[in-house]
Amino acid sequence: MSSSPLLPRRAILQGAGVLGAFGLAPTMAFEAPFWSPPGNTKVAVIGCGPWGRNIASELHGLEGSEVVAVADPVASRLRSAVRKAPTAKGFRSLTEALADSVEIQAVVVATPSHLHAAIVLEALAAKLPVYCEAPMATTLEDLIAIRAAAHSAGVPFTCGLHGRSNPLYAHARDFLRSGAIADFVGFRGQHHEKTSWFSPAVESKDEAELNWRLDPELSLGLAGEFGVHQFDVFHWYTGQYPIAVRGAGSIQLHKDGRKVHDTVHLDIEFPSSRFLHYDATIANSFQKRFEMFHGTAGAIKMAQQAGWLFKEADAPTIGFEVYAGRQQFHDEEGITLVADATKLAAQERIKNGVSLQEPPLRYSLKSFLMTVQEGAETHCDVDEGARASYVAISAAKAVRTGERIELDPKQFRKAD
Repeated sequence: MSSSPLLPRRAILQGAGVLGAFGLAPTMAFEAPFWSPPGNTKVAVIGCGPWGRNIASELHGLEGSEVVAVADPVASRLRSAVRKAPTAKGFRSLTEALADSVEIQAVVVATPSHLHAAIVLEALAAKLPVYCEAPMATTLEDLIAIRAAAHSAGVPFTCGLHGRSNPLYAHARDFLRSGAIADFVGFRGQHHEKTSWFSPAVESKDEAELNWRLDPELSLGLAGEFGVHQFDVFHWYTGQYPIAVRGAGSIQLHKDGRKVHDTVHLDIEFPSSRFLHYDATIANSFQKRFEMFHGTAGAIKMAQQAGWLFKEADAPTIGFEVYAGRQQFHDEEGITLVADATKLAAQERIKNGVSLQEPPLRYSLKSFLMTVQEGAETHCDVDEGARASYVAISAAKAVRTGERIELDPKQFRKAD
């Protein structure tokens, strides 16, 4: 294909024998490759907000890990995290945990985004493998510092961009890059989740710290906190990075004096005049979250645990279609993409659909443990994490200023 990084479309036309049949629908367990860990990695989870507690809980129940420490300066959150991971000892900070006698072999950073850099740099200085949630940082200077430290530390570093470890997304990416929708036309994405972003504090002194997302001096807002994960899906699928972004934001629901927008819209320009139209809101939940790729032969829509192919009328037949289920979306028919549809059809299981066997977070944490224990390649290294975070920082600036922000697509590229 002349203007995209995909393989020629004829590769897809060779049928199921070459590609395997393919798909993603929401009800049957999707099995990931089996992994038998050689032992337990002793993990410290830093940051015990709702997401940090979720991570601590997942790690506590995950074969191959032992949560030995959790840390947070807010006492109520720390107590909750210890309940989620009762093998852990509680601390106020990573510094305090490292000074204790507890043995730590890896660090997971799940603090507010603007605090990531200091904790990551401390862990890397101690030569500890790091898993850092996205965005990796909220300033370009911190991204540069993290990337330099990760390259020099000589220990595994993983950015928690979950699309890259999601087995459904990995299969769909192979399908798309084999030419299923031909040349790219453009992209769409959204994250809709009606919520407040406000956390009540047990003690009033903790309120500002708990509600950092509503502080425009600290927060990247919706573009940074939600968008970073979805922007990276488009980077990963296409092998391309944005060259400019425009944005706008507004407050549609939460008229409580906050200065961080509850609704944002972005136009993100990719090479060859392709655009990603993205919107995020915490004022509405319709259609939740998805990423959509439009091509001259069809479109692919991904929604974390499900996906569909929408073919153009003049698109050629693909081998798996005879086995695939279909769903109607108003006037459009979506072909539910099912991994290994031929095999599933023989087992009469395809009618039930397919979904992830485990939550996306678990795949991401399991992948990190594999890099620590076996030296496996990380699903998202510091370079890709920095690039996605750089786009998120730029998008947040575009929303805040209303200006067109130019990006350097070579920023944070891998060393040759």
